[in-house]
Amino acid sequence: MSELEAVQPVDKVLIVMAHPDDVDFGLAGSVASWVNQGSKVSYLIVTDGDAGGFDPSIPRREIPAIRREEQKKAAAYIGVETLEFLGYRDGALRKVPSLVRDISRVIRRIKPDRVVCQSPERNYVRMPASHPDHRAAGDATLDAIYPYARNPFAFPELLEEGLDAFIVKEVLLSAHPEVNAFVDVTETFDAKIGAILCHSSQLPDPSAVEPMVRKWLVMSAQRAQLGEGRLAEVFFKVTI
Repeated sequence: MSELEAVQPVDKVLIVMAHPDDVDFGLAGSVASWVNQGSKVSYLIVTDGDAGGFDPSIPRREIPAIRREEQKKAAAYIGVETLEFLGYRDGALRKVPSLVRDISRVIRRIKPDRVVCQSPERNYVRMPASHPDHRAAGDATLDAIYPYARNPFAFPELLEEGLDAFIVKEVLLSAHPEVNAFVDVTETFDAKIGAILCHSSQLPDPSAVEPMVRKWLVMSAQRAQLGEGRLAEVFFKVTI
């Protein structure tokens, strides 16, 4: 097993995820750790999660507002103050020019030192993490990072909005089939669980969350060769 690199905090992080709750299941422990170390973290949620939920008694038209509010509460729980939603349709996400442009817009505005997104590659070991929306959001984000956010002549309407080109230098991919980096989240595990539990519309059995997530993070800590009792979130790091 090759040694994994410990991810270091940076000043500004932009996290782009397909659905409300993706960031919390995927990396809320890392986010809480970065926030505790002084990083300014922003969320960009591509859909409102309108195809989610488990309770048929809730009118479907109410789901987007419910899920937005849950994500706001989860972000606040771990100290993230900046988040926005693009409002694309849940379950039908595709990498289209408008999506790449909209993500490029946010990258140019925030100017992050690091972008975290979902892997565009299918993970056959963790199939639920490779939802088609996840892969589409990740693919669009990587295209936004290179070449569109950094190309001043791409999407000229962004320049007209006063958004100059910006070069992202580091990307972390979540749920990638391979991993080469980790964050020790032992001390922020409780914060991660608290953030996940904010998404009550998605949790038919909240009591199952803690043991399930702990099992994942123990396995990740083993991949990172951390000591007994440690917990980790793992990523594939790309330096551009």
